[in-house]
Amino acid sequence: MTVSPLIWGITIVVILALLAFDYFFHIRKAHVPSLKEAAVWSSVYVGLAIVFGILVLIFGGGQMGSEYFAGYITEKALSVDNLFVFLIIMASFRVPREDQQKVLLFGIVFSLIARTGFIFLGAALINSFAWVFYIFGLILLLTAGNLLKPGDHGDDQANNFIIRLAKKLFHTTDKYDGDKLFTMLNGKRALTPMLLVMVAIGGTDILFALDSIPAIFGLTQNVFVVFTATAFSLMGLRQLYFLIDGLLDRLIYLSYGLAAILAFIGVKLILHALHENNLPFINDGEHVNVIEITTGLSLSVIIGVLVITVVLSLISPAGKAQTAINNARRHAVDYLDLDYTADANERERIYRALTAEEAQIVQMPLKYRNKAKDVEKIREQVAEAHRQHEAFLNR
Repeated sequence: MTVSPLIWGITIVVILALLAFDYFFHIRKAHVPSLKEAAVWSSVYVGLAIVFGILVLIFGGGQMGSEYFAGYITEKALSVDNLFVFLIIMASFRVPREDQQKVLLFGIVFSLIARTGFIFLGAALINSFAWVFYIFGLILLLTAGNLLKPGDHGDDQANNFIIRLAKKLFHTTDKYDGDKLFTMLNGKRALTPMLLVMVAIGGTDILFALDSIPAIFGLTQNVFVVFTATAFSLMGLRQLYFLIDGLLDRLIYLSYGLAAILAFIGVKLILHALHENNLPFINDGEHVNVIEITTGLSLSVIIGVLVITVVLSLISPAGKAQTAINNARRHAVDYLDLDYTADANERERIYRALTAEEAQIVQMPLKYRNKAKDVEKIREQVAEAHRQHEAFLNR
C-alpha cells in the first residue's frame, strides 16, 4: 500500500507533538517520577501504539497491520535491551536521578533521528541493490552471536572513544551544575558530565540503529511501517525505564531470546535474498527456489520467544538472586556517593531499597548468593553504607 504525503505529514506531526508534550509537561521541571506516573504513562504510550496498529490494520489491510505489529514488538524488545546500556552509562556518570528523564528523552530523540536516517538509507539501498538483503541478514546473524557471548553487558559504553577525546580536547568538570550542559570552573567555561553523558547515549544510539534497522527490514520493506513501528517503540521508553528500574537485571534470558529472534530474522532475510537473487556467482544470477517465511509466522515466533524468555527469567531463582545482588551493589555505591544529587529524599529512598534487597538476599540459598561477581567487595560496600547511615542518624 502506498501512503500519501498527507498521512506521512500527520504521522510525523503526531510523533513530534508527543515528544513536545513529554518535554514540557513531564521533563522541563527536574523530578523523579513516581511508580504510578511511570506505569500510567507507559500504558498510555503502549495503548497509542496499539491504536495506531489497529488503524493500520483497518486502512492498510491485514498484511500491513501484521508487519507493523511484528516490527513494533521486535523494536520494543530491542529497546528494552538498550535500557541495560543506558542504565550502565548513567550509573557510570553518576547522573542525578531527578535529571535522568532529560538524558533519556535526549536519547530517544537522537535515536529517532539516527534511525530515521538509517531507514531511508536502507530503503534506498534495498530498492537499488537486492543483494543488500544478504548484508542485512549477515549483520543480524553476527549480532545474534554477539548477544550469546558471555561478559558484562555494555560496560565499556560509558568510556567510548568520543568521550575520551572530549575529555582530552576540552575543559571538563566532574561536577554537575543542575541540568546545565556547560558551567564556569575556575573562571573558564567547562563541559559538565550532563553533556558528556548525552554524547555517550547518542554514540550508543547509532550502534543500536545498526542492529535494529536491518531487523525490522527483515519483517517489512514498507518504509512507512518501518518508520512508525520504530518511532512508537521508542515512545514511552523513558517511562518504562523508571517502571522497570531495578528489574532489568531480572531478565537474565532476554539476550538469548533476542539472539534467537535476530537469528530467525537474519535467516528470513537471507532466504528472501536468495529468492530475489541477481548475483552472478549465486545460481548464475537466477533466483533460488527457497521457502519464504510469512509475516504471520514471523509474528508468532517473535511473540512466542519473548513470552518464553520473560517467563523463564521471572521464575528463575538465579534471576531473582542476580537482581537483588546487583541492585544491592548499585544502591550501596549510590549511598556512598550521595553528593551527585540535590534531592534531599534520595538518601532515604536508596537506604530503604538497600535494606529491602538485603532482606531478599538473606532468604536465598547460598549457592545463588555466592555466584555473584566480586561478592566480597559488595559485602564491604553494603557494610560501609550501613556505617555511614548510622553516623548520619547520630549526627
